[in-house]
Amino acid sequence: MYYRRLGNTGLLVSEIGFGTIPVLQGDIPVLPAYFDLDEAQALAVMEHALHLGCNLYDTAIVPEYGDAELKLGKFAARAGRDKIIISDKARFFGGSEMYQAVETSRENLGTTPDIYFVHQVDAAHEDEVFGRGGALDALADLKAEGKIRFAGIAAHYYDILLRGALDDRVDVLQGSGNLLERGMLDRIRGEACFRGKGFLVNKVYAAGLLPARFSEKTLIKFALSYPVSGVLIGLGTMAQVDAALGWDTRDPEPAVPDFDEVLSVLEKEYMPIPCDRCQRCACPHGTEIHTLFRQYQYFHLGKDYWALKKLGLGIAESARHCRECAQMPCMDACPHKIRIAQEMQRVERLVAEYAV
Repeated sequence: MYYRRLGNTGLLVSEIGFGTIPVLQGDIPVLPAYFDLDEAQALAVMEHALHLGCNLYDTAIVPEYGDAELKLGKFAARAGRDKIIISDKARFFGGSEMYQAVETSRENLGTTPDIYFVHQVDAAHEDEVFGRGGALDALADLKAEGKIRFAGIAAHYYDILLRGALDDRVDVLQGSGNLLERGMLDRIRGEACFRGKGFLVNKVYAAGLLPARFSEKTLIKFALSYPVSGVLIGLGTMAQVDAALGWDTRDPEPAVPDFDEVLSVLEKEYMPIPCDRCQRCACPHGTEIHTLFRQYQYFHLGKDYWALKKLGLGIAESARHCRECAQMPCMDACPHKIRIAQEMQRVERLVAEYAV
């Protein structure tokens, strides 16, 4: 295992971090499948990762990740608190709610989190999070009080991560990227303001869909080729730990496929939309084009019910806007020159065919 600096925090984190979603128990509506590990099993899997050099463990407040936070606290006490770095998060956007969330997480963990993120910040809550009295102000206060060590922003949106990179209150960022959805990572690599922040990459396996098409080594090696601090991989079995951690990340093999090569692999199964989620395609009507295209890909890659449910939320209106739009600024901004209106109609037909 190799280690990288986590921005300017002074921490050295393992290149591959442990995502704790798969060690949870409980009925979590946003998760269609999980491993349902009991405490002994969960601690054994986390300990196996520690023996392979992993020192970064990422979780979220109960009940968002079920009981994973509680299990991680017990693991920290068993392994030795100084042996691991704990990354925690909560989906609260106001300052008072975030302050209380951290207090609850500290109780659940039985210790102080090293990093605490505002989780899944989106455009609807961005100004609240960054504004006066928002969640980020609360994390700054908690950091000053010694109740967390560092503050972070976790988001799937480039513009929000960029705002975090420019904010002195933010120490660490967490964003998504993988072989297929590499556009945001490409943009981050080109922005110098990200260099002083720790950056952790999640969704490296694309919600578990890509390992059926590409090896874990290839997927992880790709993400680590960017100027990031590390990747977070959801791990729930000994075999998954071995596949993610049991190899040398500096091994010249395997070769990492470029975007066109990735598309050619997917073309054996379906006709992919050549969208890498760079998020340049701003729509004057507010449609998240890149998100709809992602759901289309995920439908064909195996998460059909989950993807279809999300696609059904407003796709008819979005497709209508595309048909009526005369300017189509999204197409001018798309580096892959996707025929966005045409692809939007394809997504609409998919929903009409499979929706029940």
